[in-house]
Amino acid sequence: MAVVVNKPIPEFEALATSGIKVSNQTHLGQTVVLYFYPKDNTPGCTTEAMQFRDKYKDFVKAGAHVFGVSRDNMKSHDDFKTKLELPFELIADTEEKMCHMFGVVKNKIMYGKKVKGIERSTFLIGADGVLKQEWRGLKVPGHVEDVLKAVKTLKKAV
Repeated sequence: MAVVVNKPIPEFEALATSGIKVSNQTHLGQTVVLYFYPKDNTPGCTTEAMQFRDKYKDFVKAGAHVFGVSRDNMKSHDDFKTKLELPFELIADTEEKMCHMFGVVKNKIMYGKKVKGIERSTFLIGADGVLKQEWRGLKVPGHVEDVLKAVKTLKKAV
């Protein structure tokens, strides 16, 4: 089942850094930002993670939990999180279950070859478990500010 704006997100369960379990039920009553990125320790993904890190206190103040999601394994995530001093958890979706559910697996051309990759995307889930907004195929510059603005708008609407 795919995610659709203004509909509850389907059931899922995943493991994040710090041994935290994340599911469609664990954060009901709280706003959640799930950002999907291609790979730990790559230039765009590092920049995006640092921008979420630098605005993290603003997200918390606005009542949101932030999670990064990629296909990397837990060791890679732990190293990436430590290296960048990320205050939020990273979900290891090594089997691509969440990636497929959120529809972020895309065919890409890299160095002339067709490969399956993750399309950089962010999803804003309301406290009621409903997908409120999505950003797909986004560019990193200015994106974190857009998400924060949407979180603040959502908080005012409650």
